[in-house]
Amino acid sequence: MYKTICRTLMQTIGPGIWKRRTLFTTFVRLENKTDATAKGTAGTEAGAASNLSQDALLQEFSRMPVKRIRNFSIIAHVDHGKSTLADRVLELTGAIARNAGQNQVLDSLQVERERGITVKAQTASIFYQYKKELYLLNLIDTPGHVDFSNEVSRSLAACDGVILLVDACHGVQAQTVANFHLAKQRRLAVVPVLNKIDIKHAQPDQVAKDMQLLFGIDPDSVLRVSAKLGTGVAQVLERVIETIPPPNVERESAFRALIFDSWFDKYRGALNLIYVLNGQLNVGQEIQSLATKKMYPVKSLSVLRPAESAVESLLAGQVGLVGCNMRNSKESIIGDTIHLKHQTAEAAGSYRPQQPIVFAGVFPVDQSKHVALRSAIDKMVLNDSAVTVSVDSSPALGQGWRLGFLGLLHMEVFCQRLEQEHGAEPIITAPSVTYRIVLRNPKLIKQHGRNTLEISNAALLPEPTSIEEYYEPLVLGTIITPTEYVGQVIGLCVERRGLQQSSVNIDESRILMKYVLPLSEIILDFHDRLKSLSSGYASFSYEDHGYHPTQLVRLDIHLNGRPIEELCRIVHVSKATGVARQMVHKLKDLIPKQMVQIAIQACVGSKVLARETIKAYRKDVTAKLYGGDVTRRMKLLKQQAEGKKKMRMFANIRVPHETFIDVLKR
Repeated sequence: MYKTICRTLMQTIGPGIWKRRTLFTTFVRLENKTDATAKGTAGTEAGAASNLSQDALLQEFSRMPVKRIRNFSIIAHVDHGKSTLADRVLELTGAIARNAGQNQVLDSLQVERERGITVKAQTASIFYQYKKELYLLNLIDTPGHVDFSNEVSRSLAACDGVILLVDACHGVQAQTVANFHLAKQRRLAVVPVLNKIDIKHAQPDQVAKDMQLLFGIDPDSVLRVSAKLGTGVAQVLERVIETIPPPNVERESAFRALIFDSWFDKYRGALNLIYVLNGQLNVGQEIQSLATKKMYPVKSLSVLRPAESAVESLLAGQVGLVGCNMRNSKESIIGDTIHLKHQTAEAAGSYRPQQPIVFAGVFPVDQSKHVALRSAIDKMVLNDSAVTVSVDSSPALGQGWRLGFLGLLHMEVFCQRLEQEHGAEPIITAPSVTYRIVLRNPKLIKQHGRNTLEISNAALLPEPTSIEEYYEPLVLGTIITPTEYVGQVIGLCVERRGLQQSSVNIDESRILMKYVLPLSEIILDFHDRLKSLSSGYASFSYEDHGYHPTQLVRLDIHLNGRPIEELCRIVHVSKATGVARQMVHKLKDLIPKQMVQIAIQACVGSKVLARETIKAYRKDVTAKLYGGDVTRRMKLLKQQAEGKKKMRMFANIRVPHETFIDVLKR
């Protein structure tokens, strides 16, 4: 009807091309929106689970058979619409009200709303009626950034299938490829979905062909939706029910469950999100951890819908939240298996946390806040199992910790959450990576009990004469970029000591390249530079590629010939001069003038690579002379110069605490 009216009005308006295009676009969008509303309403009627009361749904939950349970995640690249699709699914199934005035319901953290990204996987158990049968769908919305791939891996441990969401405008991106292979490694069923088909720049046919080329997915099997308008969301849920198998569990055997997420509540202690593998768990029973052997009484069981709803029991195949008076956050271990007291059980063994690759020091602003910061870090680590913590100390910053992260954004988000959720004020040192060295000094080998050491703090690096070989961590990076930016991207990778492994044309306008890059070269500003050079169109993802031999040196900073241990760092031989100049220039601006001249030197061994000088304060000792012989003036100036020379021999350079903070901070 709308198209007929549109054509009639276009003939009436006349030859104004821009008017015809504007009018046609307006009516087509109106028609699409009306169709989407109609389909959304039809979907709600088809999945009439929302007609049941809360008590009735919880009763259905307690007796839901395994064959009508589906556990799945939504995986995608950043900003491809995962959280928006999750919103539409929650609205369609009646878990939340329509037009509730809040978008990205599952993105509950303040940092997620401020940055517009998902950093924490969130779970919601929803009900959907399909072919006159009620189904329980456990949905997990996962992050899309490569730094939070640990959240994706952890979520897939509790899933039997995934929705692979791809933006119909930007197409397959680097993290899309990584997430697809992650799902295939676990042999999960994949439901391919194209999002944002309502945008006029969308190219769903071309993107479907790209998915066939890269993943072997039949273009006819790809669903096309608009998560914003709600178009096609009901078809996605139907495909999930048809394609993804029910969980492979046993309800008649002894209880066993996998802990795949946890967080801390100041009133109830550590809360564990579990996936029940076998048997049944009831309130009042006692459970035991397979890792720590400690026992806990089950005080509460609940299901997330997405708000907590209390239940009396959890059955095999279901996902739920357990409160068991676990007061110490270190007792909750992601990937641990729990079972009933005095029973034996085998480890689930389906999840292994990723190893951190970026390390940074975290120190309190004031040592009086050391205990508060330690408590905040312990609670945050419970919520983010990928972070590793070890005690560290610095002569300039005092007692602190050295934390390991999966990437730079992971580090930034963790520290921002420390400030927002716990009121902490941490000082974060510049991020570094872990290098591996092979010792040749027999005394050091005997002292450490082995000939290989892993060093992430430059102050602990032995003398060069004691080291046989250096190794640095490498990553295998996947870059997808438009062809017009290939030259700039290759130049950036070569500048960062990258080696090209392969190059594949996805289509006429985009190319996929794989590079082996040193991890130390990409953790700071590589992603920002890549986005800047490609006008925001290129995407980057990486995975661990092991350690390889390299040439490293320790860059020391000297003030008037005295080394400052807190400012030393490990750099590659080819980058030493550039980093040295950058460091001395920064220190010249930060260190205040003093009564003596200060020579700032950046050295490798006995060789000075860069130098800057801070002039001393100079008092005008001739101010009281009014005329007279010039020799008198020269005598006073000579006495002043000799006094400053003598002072320089024994004077201590006063470097303010704030200077160390500014230099050590990223």
